[in-house]
Amino acid sequence: MLLSIQDLKVAFRMGREGGEMKRQLAVKGVSFDVPENATVALVGESGSGKSVTAMSILNLLPSNAERSGAVLFQGRDLLQASARELLAVRGREIACVFQDPMSSLNPVLNVATQICEPLIKHLGMSRKQALARAEELLHEVGIPEPKRRLWSYPHEMSGGQQQRVMIAVALACGPKLLIADEPTTALDVTIQRQVMELLARLKETHKMSLLFISHDLGVVGEISDQVVVMRHGEVREKAGVERIFSQPQDSYTKALLACRPSLTENPARLLVIDDHIAGRTASQAAKAKDPEAPVILEARGLKKSFFFKTGLFGKTEFKAVKDVSFKLRKGHTLGVVGESGSGKTTMGLTLLRLHEPSGGEVLFEGRDLLKLGGPEWQRMRRRIQVVFQNPYASLNPRFTIAQTLVEPMEIHKIGASHAERLATARALLNKVGLDDTALAKYPHEFSGGQRQRIAIARCLTLKPEVLVLDEAVSALDVSVQAQVLNLLKDLQDEFGLSYIFISHDLAVVKFISDEVLVMQNGDVVEQNEAQALLAAPQQEYTRKLLGAVPRGYQAAAA
Repeated sequence: MLLSIQDLKVAFRMGREGGEMKRQLAVKGVSFDVPENATVALVGESGSGKSVTAMSILNLLPSNAERSGAVLFQGRDLLQASARELLAVRGREIACVFQDPMSSLNPVLNVATQICEPLIKHLGMSRKQALARAEELLHEVGIPEPKRRLWSYPHEMSGGQQQRVMIAVALACGPKLLIADEPTTALDVTIQRQVMELLARLKETHKMSLLFISHDLGVVGEISDQVVVMRHGEVREKAGVERIFSQPQDSYTKALLACRPSLTENPARLLVIDDHIAGRTASQAAKAKDPEAPVILEARGLKKSFFFKTGLFGKTEFKAVKDVSFKLRKGHTLGVVGESGSGKTTMGLTLLRLHEPSGGEVLFEGRDLLKLGGPEWQRMRRRIQVVFQNPYASLNPRFTIAQTLVEPMEIHKIGASHAERLATARALLNKVGLDDTALAKYPHEFSGGQRQRIAIARCLTLKPEVLVLDEAVSALDVSVQAQVLNLLKDLQDEFGLSYIFISHDLAVVKFISDEVLVMQNGDVVEQNEAQALLAAPQQEYTRKLLGAVPRGYQAAAA
């Protein structure tokens, strides 16, 4: 057995209270094995303890963490290893790939330096030998023009390429175990597919084991041999991947399998984890919207170009959005899908004039938003709002939730007094599923899903008619994602909101959208009613996107 985790407990010291040290138990007696040349997946929602369990192996935890039990790696207990011994294991025998490569890669060092460092430190290579090996590694992980890209910096590469560089760094010393912590969560479906296939191929080539951490059982089913399901710091179920998918024993495992949006079904609401555990059944199919509802927003030939300096006096034009046209009807949702770099986010930001357009028209109730200025544009802005992907970055960390919600109302002079605005903020928090106690708290006191609810409530303070949702649920685990998607549908029904829903997740887009726009390289390549487009896509690019969606063990076996 390569790795054996036995009765692992992890507690975090939270400070003294009444003279006694207060501790929060995050992992509660977890046990499982990782055999040689096998892929074991740790699955669960955010807060289940899966990442804490994995990071305990190499003690990559904060200084207030306390571990007990045993972590046996080739018979050695790593919990008893000294700092010097752990340093020799990290990167050499056990390596890690994390979710966000931009926070893992050093932004001020080029790729060559970051790959060469472990080669020189652990294997004693010369700089010349390390550079040659680094080029081979970049080629192995599928980076084009590896010799040239060695001298690139992380910000000069796409998200998928950054993740490939992280994998190259991890593989540099030929580790026996690779820990991959949510390595595909932030990637679009085609890049996600490429990274999954790359990890599977490298595992076979290097004869190593893979500990794969994810909240998405669709992904897990395609890459794993064994699955360990965790919740609230405990193992709920562990078995081979086939049994987990065909005959799950635990109610929580069944719930995880069932709460993700489906490409084949179209319920009115998604069931969340607690619904499944309580035995509640799915609601009937969603009702069709009025196809003749009035058009509230129309884009005609929308363009956006960026210009880059070349040489002393020259400049190069990059056309990010090219002649995009669509109509958004009142109470409807337009889904916008495409790979990273397809122009979908740029199109959404250009609609809002967060990027100034290079051409075209955006008609809102017959008026061209792109020609409005001054107070007129300010009044119009409150009617079209945006929810961004990352609620951690879009909420001011120094504002309480009350300040966050009241400030937009003060700017746009909504409400007669501070007390009235506070009452509105309180009512909106209740509407998005949070209680009054949230008003006095700060963003860091909430989970990702709760922060996204607060971001949605902030938009609603201005009583908008159109919401642009830019990857608003992509960073959330499946159960929280289901809650937010249900919330968006409820708000749409109650307030008659219209959504432009930008996402790389086709299953999510199918659930929430009435019409879908498919973008590639700044162009609209296909546009149709959601059910029809996903059931019978006309373009090869759309079929490629659909083919890349993770579908679990059955699809992988087929």
